[in-house]
Amino acid sequence: MISSKNLIILLFISSISLISCNSEKKELAKTPVQETDTLTVQSDQKIILFFGNSLTAGYGIDQEDAFAGLTQLRIDSLGLDYKVINGGLSGETTAGGLSRLDWFLEDKPDIFVLELGGNDGLRGIALSETKSNLLAMVDKVRAKFPETKIILAGMQIPPNMGQEYSNEFKEIYPAVAKEKNVTLIPFLLENVGGIPELNLPDGIHPTEQGHKIVLETIWPYIEQEFN
Repeated sequence: MISSKNLIILLFISSISLISCNSEKKELAKTPVQETDTLTVQSDQKIILFFGNSLTAGYGIDQEDAFAGLTQLRIDSLGLDYKVINGGLSGETTAGGLSRLDWFLEDKPDIFVLELGGNDGLRGIALSETKSNLLAMVDKVRAKFPETKIILAGMQIPPNMGQEYSNEFKEIYPAVAKEKNVTLIPFLLENVGGIPELNLPDGIHPTEQGHKIVLETIWPYIEQEFN
């Protein structure tokens, strides 16, 4: 008997597998990056930097309705002095993220949320390369800002590259989190992936309601990092 939780994950994996077979361009859709005005950060404000792909960028919806924007709304409602920066770029891989990370580290992020790797898996990039890039990004943040608190968002991929590849991909995230002693969100799309009404027609990207659920998934991990 398959548990309801496992069924949701299987449905999520199946939906991505079908789309990825039909069109590579729908993997984690490529669109121009949504620019964020970092100049609005006040000198005494603390920064939360979400650094990821189209899931972070809020593909298909308004940026303020994506989980990063919703995080800012909740922070504001609680009267906390944090500024959220959305560093999401649709279509981004871990290699691309590593190459552009320096630009986002001009100012110190107090909390750094790393959400990358999904596009690597959908493209069948070597697992060792994905892991190496994730480790390198953690190292780069720590080398420049040792006190920054780092959160790694886990992801899963469909088995169209083979079940072994899919399983090993899933294990990259806890391995990186353990090796670098960073906080791990086991699965970013928990209770969203595979549920049609919570995703756009592409079956991959959450709707506004889906992003609200993602917020509830990530919030406890972010909240525990507040000083």
